[in-house]
Amino acid sequence: MAAAFIALPSAPAIAKDKKPDGLVATGKPVDCISLPSIRSTNVRDDQTIDFILNGNKVYRNTLPNKCPSLGFERRFSYRTSLSQLCSVDIITVLYSAGPGLQRGPSCGLGKFQPMIKAAK
Repeated sequence: MAAAFIALPSAPAIAKDKKPDGLVATGKPVDCISLPSIRSTNVRDDQTIDFILNGNKVYRNTLPNKCPSLGFERRFSYRTSLSQLCSVDIITVLYSAGPGLQRGPSCGLGKFQPMIKAAK
């Protein structure tokens, strides 16, 4: 069973900060994305994660329900026995706790919506 821990070194963002990101949905949502293709993630708020794949492809995952503290902590882990991350998988928020990380709430993923930069 594969496990992954995602820690995001990006600048802090507050979940209520809703500045336009310049991305728009394109095509139909997909159930799964390939794990080896994931380069990074961008936790946007308690319910939205952008997965950045090889080739700068972006897939936005809007969780069916808000995941407490996800937008604040901006890091999560997941476990899967497949080489894909799918809409049936669960993520777990990771908290900073002393010298290590502590597990927080676990939340289900939604479908992965392909996104592209909006035309100006």
